[in-house]
Amino acid sequence: MAGRALPEGRYGKTSRPMPKWARWSLPVIAVLLGAVVAWVGYRNLGAKPVEAKQTAFQVLDAGSVEITLEVVRDTPDRAVVCVVRARSDDGDEAGRREVLVPPGPGTTFARTVLKTSKPPVTGEVFGCSYQVPAYLSTR
Repeated sequence: MAGRALPEGRYGKTSRPMPKWARWSLPVIAVLLGAVVAWVGYRNLGAKPVEAKQTAFQVLDAGSVEITLEVVRDTPDRAVVCVVRARSDDGDEAGRREVLVPPGPGTTFARTVLKTSKPPVTGEVFGCSYQVPAYLSTR
């Protein structure tokens, strides 16, 4: 039984072995592609340099809300801009404002009053960034 050859033409063409350069380059390309995917995932899903959350809000009247926010940043010596907003009873955005948080300790609290176009029911932090616009800069 050993050494029997397959009948010619019965099972289709037999494949040639892969060239030596392809056997080494394909795994290298796969590892590099995996590294790029891991890096992109880390950049998009990893820890953010600035995080903020609304710690309190108080509706002052039918046209304003006071929002207190907590800002945690990895570079305390840089200023941060945070966007806060108020929502009305129907869920619409009733007001929005940019708040400058000057350099300070890693965790900073800020408070702002936001004027609204409708009676507000809540105040929240939309997001923060180190990219402070020139009109908010203190320099």
